[in-house]
Amino acid sequence: MILNDEDIDKAKLAGKIAGKAIIYGRKLIKPGVKVVDVLDQIEDFIHQNNGKIAFPAQISINEFAAHFCPLEDDETIIKSTDMVKLDLGVHIDGIIADNAITIIFKEDNDKYEELNTIKKASEEALKNAIDIIKPGITLGEIGLMIQETIANYDLSPIKNLSGHGLGKYSVHEHPTIPNFNTNDKTELKENQIIAIEPFATNGYGMVFESKNPTLFSFSKNRPVRSTYAREILSEIKKFENLPFTTRWLTKKINPGKVKLGLNELKINGIIHEYPPLIESKRGIVSQTEHTVIVRDKPVITTLIDE
Repeated sequence: MILNDEDIDKAKLAGKIAGKAIIYGRKLIKPGVKVVDVLDQIEDFIHQNNGKIAFPAQISINEFAAHFCPLEDDETIIKSTDMVKLDLGVHIDGIIADNAITIIFKEDNDKYEELNTIKKASEEALKNAIDIIKPGITLGEIGLMIQETIANYDLSPIKNLSGHGLGKYSVHEHPTIPNFNTNDKTELKENQIIAIEPFATNGYGMVFESKNPTLFSFSKNRPVRSTYAREILSEIKKFENLPFTTRWLTKKINPGKVKLGLNELKINGIIHEYPPLIESKRGIVSQTEHTVIVRDKPVITTLIDE
């Protein structure tokens, strides 16, 4: 998406709220806390700061690279040896900011040095990629910079995960911002808005879809038979075609009805599911992300000066 002047103001505001939410979330994330409690607090923070949620906040741990959204009764607790990825998005009138950080703990953690290397690899890859962003840079050049930076740590980028363009009420659209050299000659344009999202791992560098998805998006409108499905569909339409998670529905509707309704909607192709993504060799994964407006001096909308 190429932003106009009004869009740019909204992009900066969304980025400011998203950046503050990441900082707030980082302070909440510590050993012994429950993942679902942290995510609920982060989403409340976004609303309290006059932002809207662009997609459910996610915490993915260790070999889980992305798309982990817990159910209401999920008991997952963060441990001192975990590598924790926090990924969240905010929008203002559909103009989106998307950012992510990796968090590790030094105290009571005999894996700290190993984890810190993986964390630094994705952080430096993001910094180096942003440093070369300008109109006319190619997607292949960005991917090469990310790949070479991560390789300098003797680690691998995750090749089947990528950064992406951002559209109005659209979290993922063209172009795909690769994390390795694809030799793609597509050039970025002035005032294009993108999310750059390096993932680094000590595994193979690929992810696969696991089971039990709790993250979905609306795909297409079709007739449904059951009252359960109609009730769920009515609720889903309030999310403005943006991704949603099961937990949002079960806070309003009986969990049994939600399960039956989502299954019918999925079978009928009305919703699309996004299962949790796991590194193929169960390697540890780090993730770092900012939203950027392409210019000769790029504007990092989600960067907050603490």
